[in-house]
Amino acid sequence: MEYEYDNPARRAHEADMERTIQELNKRKRELEEAIQQLRSSSTVPDSEPSPEDTLEIFAKAYEDVAESRPFLPTPGSVLPALLAIRTARKTITESSEHLESQASSQDEVARKLESEKTALREQQALKTALENRIRSLREGLENKQEKSPEQIAKERIAELKRQNKEWDNKTTKLTKDLDWFIEEHLGPMLAAEDLGGPVVGQLTDIDPEDLSAGFSAQGKLKKAKEQPDVDKRQRRIDEIWGPQEQRGEPNKRKREGDEASAAVAEIRRLIEQLINKLVESQGDNSACYLRIPKETAAVRFLVRSKVAMFHPKDAQQLRLVDFGRDIDD
Repeated sequence: MEYEYDNPARRAHEADMERTIQELNKRKRELEEAIQQLRSSSTVPDSEPSPEDTLEIFAKAYEDVAESRPFLPTPGSVLPALLAIRTARKTITESSEHLESQASSQDEVARKLESEKTALREQQALKTALENRIRSLREGLENKQEKSPEQIAKERIAELKRQNKEWDNKTTKLTKDLDWFIEEHLGPMLAAEDLGGPVVGQLTDIDPEDLSAGFSAQGKLKKAKEQPDVDKRQRRIDEIWGPQEQRGEPNKRKREGDEASAAVAEIRRLIEQLINKLVESQGDNSACYLRIPKETAAVRFLVRSKVAMFHPKDAQQLRLVDFGRDIDD
């Protein structure tokens, strides 16, 4: 449905368009008539025109064009508006294409700028580190020149003693933490795995007293009423972890003779033997392997934790991973 107030404007616009079309058609006819007259009046010369004749022809044509009245649209014609719209549309299209072509180059310039900024920051950090290093070397050289060799030797010995004491304290603390972890957490989990339960880490909350019942074929903890008697339980412990004397357990322990204590003693003994083997080998990789009678949960745990590794050709030999050397040495 069209609104009434749009009809006069529409009619005026249609009238302007009609006048413009008539005007362009009239101009087209005039040009066609002029071309026809030129064709009919022109004669083919017998010979090629001379340069003077060609120059005279061009000069006459330019004079005619200069003296002729230019074609201008009539007042009220929509031709200027149409030309302006076409020019504006062409300008917008060219601008959009130019912006699109410049977007990729702008992104590339931005990435290059960021890369150059990063390189500059790295160079500045390197320069600062080198300047600090040069300053410290100069200060150290000046101090050495001021001190006698005896003073330097004494200071070096004192520094080595201090470092040795610091490492002893750290080693003692680490050993205590390892014993606590084995006693409170790792031992029961190792015992559970050896008794047919889940792998170490899958069942973290284990009561050592519940281990006496053992595990079912499905790896689930049996009920307390199914616990074996004391003699049968002790025989099972000796079969899995060896006799108490072989395990090196003290005569009196907090949980003497139970499965968790046997697993604790077994992992401690294994770690101690591996450390002794590594120290006694004195860098000889072929002499640092310990022969193990069987593969237990403690052995599997050390291997999974990347603390120990099997011999590449003998699965009954185990060694600690020397973290100061290449594993494949």
